[in-house]
Amino acid sequence: MSNLSELLPAGGGGKNVNFVASGTLPNGKPVILNSDGTVSVVAGSSTSVAESIPAGAEAVFNAGSTYDLSISFDPNTAGKFIVAYKDSGNSNYGTVVVGTVSGTSISFGSEVVFNSAISGYNSISFDPNIAGKFIIAYRDQGNSSYGTAIIGTVSGTSISFGSEYIFNAGITDYVSASFDPNDSGKFVVAYKDAGNSNYGTAVVGTVSGTSITFGSEYVYNSGDTTFISAYFDPNTAGKFVITYNDGGNSGYGTAIVGTVSGTSLSFGSEVVFNSASSNYNSLSFDPNDSGKFVVSYRDGGNSYYGTAIIGTVSGTSITFGSAYVYNSGSSYYVSVAFDPNTAGKFVVAYRDQDNSSYGTAVVGTVSGTSISYGSDYIFNAGTTYYIFIAFDPNDSGKFVVVYHDSSNSGYGTAITGQIATTVNVTNLTATNFLGITDAAITSGASGSITIKGGLKSELSSLTPNSIYYVQSDGSVTTASTAPAVRIGKALSSTTLNLEYSS
Repeated sequence: MSNLSELLPAGGGGKNVNFVASGTLPNGKPVILNSDGTVSVVAGSSTSVAESIPAGAEAVFNAGSTYDLSISFDPNTAGKFIVAYKDSGNSNYGTVVVGTVSGTSISFGSEVVFNSAISGYNSISFDPNIAGKFIIAYRDQGNSSYGTAIIGTVSGTSISFGSEYIFNAGITDYVSASFDPNDSGKFVVAYKDAGNSNYGTAVVGTVSGTSITFGSEYVYNSGDTTFISAYFDPNTAGKFVITYNDGGNSGYGTAIVGTVSGTSLSFGSEVVFNSASSNYNSLSFDPNDSGKFVVSYRDGGNSYYGTAIIGTVSGTSITFGSAYVYNSGSSYYVSVAFDPNTAGKFVVAYRDQDNSSYGTAVVGTVSGTSISYGSDYIFNAGTTYYIFIAFDPNDSGKFVVVYHDSSNSGYGTAITGQIATTVNVTNLTATNFLGITDAAITSGASGSITIKGGLKSELSSLTPNSIYYVQSDGSVTTASTAPAVRIGKALSSTTLNLEYSS
């Protein structure tokens, strides 16, 4: 028997079926169905993956000149990301496309327009708490350049959108949006409000379905504010940091802590991280080190070198370590991201003006507030613009860089990279989970398995009414992040209903 649909009928009571074991099967453990009809215990093992930048070939997602790019991975779906951009081949309309990573290759779905007008400063962010749900915040030049946001929903490689919602009824630039991983449906947009003296301003948005409501706007910098980057600390609910170029203070690189309470915002004091003009500021928190983040920027006080610095949040205060140069050359279109699965590791992608404007990347390693760097890698041997990088939280060390490739007519292009890491290899897939053993079974022997449609008893430490998932290593917990597979609902502390579905 190898067809799961024949084995797992809906409805019915207890379902116990005998199968031949491939390998020894312990009692009460999740098992998979093999292609030859035998069963094996769900298991994973660790293996080392070498650094490879780039890891695969370039993939074009828009055969037209592409600007104002932004990328975000869906934390709930391994290998799935979305790119938002301005498509000059289609009247500069705001456009998105779903990308799927398989190994080192990238494939794309169809392009979808989210705003039938010129769309600038596009910023995309997935809600980690709602699978397939994301926001795009942007400047809508078809509506007086107002700050606007829209909710999108992904299904496979298709995307649907709700209505557009205005968060700033004035000319809006340098938009940066970020969801709070600890508060479902809650996000912040930071931006330059040209309708209010170019002040740095932020607003809280709340998502319900595909609708958005916004709170009041709050000024965090009473000066001309540019090169804005906002990011939530995944370890502290309601806490985020904004970095920016403070035109009211000689363009110094500046950071500030924001706190969300309902739809209200409060801010700590502004802290300068670079006492010189700082452009292309990009911010990323390390999910593995609470309060720790990196800022990467172009340092106008040091020959425009590419530079990074570590910040630490405590309450509403920020302290910074020393600055570390990663590129002793003029650096543009800087973007930085931490690998959520490898503590202390990040990648900076940038255009190296002193090396033919090639797209370049470097791996940084954090120790306290110190940074060390590996070698420079060229990911695009051509003039590269509008660079943006993001890691796949479900695939350790794997990231994607998107960019405007001037060596190929300005086409929107993406490429994968891989930092050195240890990954877990598992035999579990989204479709091969069979059930749970009723007793220990020796290899080659036949034994009973409780399959879908059955009630598996004699378990322990379950939380009634909670949904359980089998993890890549064969453990059963309530963690739902891929590659975990949902297996049932706990009816008691010892019994799991293997046929439960939402």
